[in-house]
Amino acid sequence: MTDSTPAAPAQARKARSRPTRARRWPAPHGLPAFATGLPERLLARGGGRAVVQAWLLSRGLICLVALLLALTQQRTLTSMVSNWDVQHFSQLAQGGYLSAPNLMAFFPGLPGLLALGLQLGIPVAVSGVVLSTIGSAFAAAALARLGGQWAAIAWLFAPTAVFTTVPYTESLFCAAAFWAWDRARSDRWLAAACLTALACTLRVSGLFLIGALFVMIITTRKIGWSARLRRTALLIIPASVLAAFVIFLYLLTGSWTAWFAAQESGWARGFTWPWQSFLNTLPAIEPGAYADHPGWAEVFRFEMASMALGVVVTVWCLVRRLWAEASWVAVQVLAFSMSYWFFSVNRAVLLWFPLWLMVASWGTWQPRRAALAIMHRVLVVTAFTLSVLIMLWWCWLFFTGHWAS
Repeated sequence: MTDSTPAAPAQARKARSRPTRARRWPAPHGLPAFATGLPERLLARGGGRAVVQAWLLSRGLICLVALLLALTQQRTLTSMVSNWDVQHFSQLAQGGYLSAPNLMAFFPGLPGLLALGLQLGIPVAVSGVVLSTIGSAFAAAALARLGGQWAAIAWLFAPTAVFTTVPYTESLFCAAAFWAWDRARSDRWLAAACLTALACTLRVSGLFLIGALFVMIITTRKIGWSARLRRTALLIIPASVLAAFVIFLYLLTGSWTAWFAAQESGWARGFTWPWQSFLNTLPAIEPGAYADHPGWAEVFRFEMASMALGVVVTVWCLVRRLWAEASWVAVQVLAFSMSYWFFSVNRAVLLWFPLWLMVASWGTWQPRRAALAIMHRVLVVTAFTLSVLIMLWWCWLFFTGHWAS
């Protein structure tokens, strides 16, 4: 004891003399590189009030567009929120999978909830809006835990945020998937598996979520293979949900590929080479394309931009060794690139939580030079303003029945 005592002060002085480094997000034991790949400024807890205010303001602006259309064009709530896929969800809720062609392309989670609402006397338009609005609150809360308040705020004001307020699956899926990721990151794998199973009732994207969580398991450091096997075994829970849906469709139609056949028949989802899909999309973005359909060409241009953004996010994750997050985005980009052309990608960006972490990281960057800091602040304000304006335009597109991706 006496021999080691004099060394303690010297060691303390040596520790104090070491240069300090910027702190990173502390990773709980057994978590992947994602937990240490982002600066602490981005992940500081708190800011809950700002997220709540952003949720209220963003939902309020969307409601304002609907109110203005109701006053100026005498549109009803039902007519504004019941366009496009909402019609399919409504048919499923009322008559089941055999009530109309190609309904097998949709997962049963949302239609089941809408059907329950109908049993209680609640119209699809009302129950769907309520479910999506609540789902957006839970999704924003999870995203704030994953990436800080600015990630959640950016998501709430995303250009396609209207789809988180109408009877679509994006809001509920994001709530389940984002919380599943948060639970997995916190080493609560049973909860993560159950939430992933819930996500699997809503969209085929649940399959990609299972795959990304598996990547998280195999890239996690400082745990043994027995722990990896236990976590992987829990993923059987959500995988069973997907298997049950496939079996259900087989018993209903006699085809093991009923879901894919419906996607291919109704939405040209197939196996097209990505470069051919890109070439097929080019005519749709040319000036004058679809002149008799306002907004179509613009939406296709955004589809192109969304695909490019997906590639950027994937690279951003790979550079930071966020392997699971990279796989989550990359597999979706690949899937969308294999359709006849690029479409529905604009809605999928809502699911890409690494995108909103990237946006928040850029938005909270603090340049040291004053001139660069001013320029950065101007760019951030401009980008946010444009996002809000595009969000309002997208609300108008959807509420008036124009194609909105």
